[in-house]
Amino acid sequence: MYVLIVYDVEEKRVAKVLKFLRKYLNWIQNSVFEGEVTEAQLTEIKMGLKKITNKEQDSIIIFKARNQKWLNKEIMGKEKNPITNFLD
Repeated sequence: MYVLIVYDVEEKRVAKVLKFLRKYLNWIQNSVFEGEVTEAQLTEIKMGLKKITNKEQDSIIIFKARNQKWLNKEIMGKEKNPITNFLD
């Protein structure tokens, strides 16, 4: 499945969340990650984020789609971290 994760966390936890999500997904903009993951990986991501964040102070939104083709992404302005796919 293809996921888009958006988060707004307390400043002292931002670096931990960023480092954790980079293990699974592509960073595309401040506090935004996207990528293809399995159900098991998404479960790992959710469990990891629960350990790092505070549910009383932090907010995380996970958007899910069957795969990337079901998500229409339009970029206005400069793309902060373009994702390139190379075919061998």
